[in-house]
Amino acid sequence: MSPKNKKKLNIQREKIDKLDNKLLSIIKIRTEIVKKVISLKNNRKEIVDKKRIAFILRKIKKSSIKRNIDPLITNKIWKSMICSYIDFERKAFKKK
Repeated sequence: MSPKNKKKLNIQREKIDKLDNKLLSIIKIRTEIVKKVISLKNNRKEIVDKKRIAFILRKIKKSSIKRNIDPLITNKIWKSMICSYIDFERKAFKKK
């Protein structure tokens, strides 16, 4: 890689790092909301809502297409996030 391209690459990586920090702030907020959701659920069966998950994934797909984002990327991201929060809810629910 040429020194000029290396510099350009580093600039782009810095932009990604800044976005990552913003994403972390958003994830923190989302986690706090999920904690409130957990407190509203009465039993473990309420943790996974398949209809809600399907609705979210359809909505994300439509929004991704509208914004010209590859829906395969956003689908993988949201599925991973949903699974991660389901695991989080299950662990937190044990402590209730």
